[in-house]
Amino acid sequence: MARFGDALATGADLVSAAERAVLRAMEPLDGPADLVCFFVCGADPEEVTLAGERVMALSDGAVAIGCSSTGVIGGARGVEQQGGVSVWAARLPDVTVTPFRLDVIPEGDHLAVVGMHEPDPTDRAALLLVNPYEFPAQSFVERSTAALGGLPVVGGLADGMQGQESVRLFLEGGVTDSGAIGLLLGGDSVLGTVVSQGCRPVGPAMAITKAEGNMILELAGSPAYEKLESLVNALPAEEQELAGQGLHIGVAMDEYADRHERGDFLVRSVVGADPDLGALTISDMVEVGQTVRFQVRDHETADSDLLERLRMFDEDTSGRTAAALVFSCNGRGASMFSTADHDVRAVRQSLGINAVSGFFAAGEIGPVGGRNHLHSFTACLLAFEE
Repeated sequence: MARFGDALATGADLVSAAERAVLRAMEPLDGPADLVCFFVCGADPEEVTLAGERVMALSDGAVAIGCSSTGVIGGARGVEQQGGVSVWAARLPDVTVTPFRLDVIPEGDHLAVVGMHEPDPTDRAALLLVNPYEFPAQSFVERSTAALGGLPVVGGLADGMQGQESVRLFLEGGVTDSGAIGLLLGGDSVLGTVVSQGCRPVGPAMAITKAEGNMILELAGSPAYEKLESLVNALPAEEQELAGQGLHIGVAMDEYADRHERGDFLVRSVVGADPDLGALTISDMVEVGQTVRFQVRDHETADSDLLERLRMFDEDTSGRTAAALVFSCNGRGASMFSTADHDVRAVRQSLGINAVSGFFAAGEIGPVGGRNHLHSFTACLLAFEE
């Protein structure tokens, strides 16, 4: 008997799939589950709601949390854009599980997030599932490191096959289509986190010498656009093609490092370029003095980066991982690799575990350089030990 189980069931009847998945996930446990995490993908939001409610009804007293998505992960496979329910069940008698629900309320001239519990000293991580259409996920996650005393936050942005109106969040028998939900998790069985950003650097590291908000105006004393143009022209044809498909920029997490290589950066997208201003616009705020390096992404880099991150984590934790929750970008899966199964298979094989579940997210949450961030095109993992 085991302390963890997972299952994925598909079919047009989502409620039936939910029943099969939750019963299969609980079958190997050596007693009643303490925590059930589940993820539902379906074309009809009402069926998604019914399926989620069925999982919670069958959770047998466990804390149950889940969300809708455009794809689910479990049972050693990934399923995208079709009906499916993934369930992960755990028996965690030595782990404290504190559910919370976050809402946004007007407060003066700004919005305030309410509902967050103060972490206990024994808490090791927080799990967070968000409706991204009306909750300020980016600002909340960026502020969470300081607000939660450095507690790692892992999770993802929920979605639905019908977009905004189809997002559902499930927690302890309740269903909501707004805000965010999550868990504070305490105890030594909460092992740690892995974040694979899947990019590799191209060109040299450079200092930002002029910036405004999320615009980089100068790099190493020259207009940022000119620096980028010069760098791209010097790249091999293959890397020029990758840069044309989507260029990224990495912000160094340690300004004092002698070298800045792959894995040393928080990767952000280059979302605009203005040759007249000589400026680049990126998907985050920047400051003068930060070190940056341009980045490209392809399936080979994403594959090797995930395997390397998992290998390092396995070594650092002495191979103690017994189960994991994984949150992969909905831009990964079959659109990046040859199969939607790629990330779950990599996690299972690299860590030597079976109980791995999660979903394809519209944005992933995980710590880089000791701070929590909202990502894209990443795979974020929360690991547990026996």
